[in-house]
Amino acid sequence: MLGKVEISGINTAKLKTLTNSEMMVLIRKAQTGDEQARKKLVEGNLKLVLSVIQRFIGRGENPDDLFQVGCIGLLKAIQNFDTTKDVRFSTYGVPMIAGELRRYLRDYSPIRVSRSVRDTAYRVLQCKESLMTKDGREPSMEQIAQALEMPVEEVIDAMDAIAAPVSLYEPVYSDGGDPLTVMDQVRDRRNTDEAWLENLALRDAIKNLSEREKRILSLRFYDGRTQTEVAGAVGISQAQVSRLEKNAIAFIRRAMS
Repeated sequence: MLGKVEISGINTAKLKTLTNSEMMVLIRKAQTGDEQARKKLVEGNLKLVLSVIQRFIGRGENPDDLFQVGCIGLLKAIQNFDTTKDVRFSTYGVPMIAGELRRYLRDYSPIRVSRSVRDTAYRVLQCKESLMTKDGREPSMEQIAQALEMPVEEVIDAMDAIAAPVSLYEPVYSDGGDPLTVMDQVRDRRNTDEAWLENLALRDAIKNLSEREKRILSLRFYDGRTQTEVAGAVGISQAQVSRLEKNAIAFIRRAMS
């Protein structure tokens, strides 16, 4: 069927909608325990849930999971909505659904961060949404920090802490051939060809040292012992250790130059 989208087994092309007057009647019934009214309200507001979760898709979470969490937020909104207020349900429901999704992403993030940082990030997200609604554009980190009266570095760190991790194999560009992935854009500064060749040269140089020189270098630079401690372990004087160490290092430098 044209326009059909399946999410959590639901055909979104056939989702129902309710008028505001129908909503008010059903909400009053649902709040008194009418399960049939609650079911109709959920079915009539699934498009609202879908519109909200669009903001959160792309963070590595399963869309079906986000949809189900959004429905939990919808149920909470139905239960707590005040029908005596002159407010449309969607005006109240959207922040409730979004808040439930943020809590889910905050509490079940694959990267665990401290509670205080998560709370800061939640405040930042709330402030960001408030400023976007007020100004009609996305605020800068400096504007959010100013509104919350906190250092901009703290705002940035909090947002970085809850950002979804990106797979190294995530495609970032494709021109019809093999896609370009994140890994293709990441450089390993340690395991370069130059570093690999230097490691080989270092190993070859060390192989040509005497067994005593190898042991002295191992005790000094691997175990972190002082020359006096090495002298006691090897059974020679500290002056001899110093001389052998300097000779060994000088030989390695010549071999690698």
